[in-house]
Amino acid sequence: MMIMGVSMLVVALDQLTKFMVLNNMYVTESVPVLPDLLYLTYIQNPGSAFGFMSNMQSLVRIPFFIVATAGATAIVYMYHRMVPPEKVYTRIALGLIWGGALGNLVDRLLYGKVIDFIEMRYHEFQWFPYIFNVADSCITIGVSFLLVEFIVDQRKKTAV
Repeated sequence: MMIMGVSMLVVALDQLTKFMVLNNMYVTESVPVLPDLLYLTYIQNPGSAFGFMSNMQSLVRIPFFIVATAGATAIVYMYHRMVPPEKVYTRIALGLIWGGALGNLVDRLLYGKVIDFIEMRYHEFQWFPYIFNVADSCITIGVSFLLVEFIVDQRKKTAV
């Protein structure tokens, strides 16, 4: 199954990169990869995107994210079963989203927070207001694939 292969690859790559960060950097350390563009900046994010729920007690926050991730992965899996085999980009997109969600879930189960380390900035101006990780990137790419495919499909329908 394509979705399983893609998601397993995403989880493996995500966890490998986080393992490298955990074992080679200290929290808040920032290392330039491409100076004035790309940095490895290690932070621990107790919340989700944009810090959502980061100030909540872990007894509430962690179960919430576990249940939300389980629900989201179930929806992705059920949707994937309805996707025709020829929709390769949709299947890849769903695998990226599923793998990204599972990669961050592993962090929450192991550490109670998500390990983030990718920062893009130009001099002191951050391109993205938050530091992210491989799992977050794969979710974003997967959602982007789905949006592009949806737009293309809609244009095909209106062209007929």
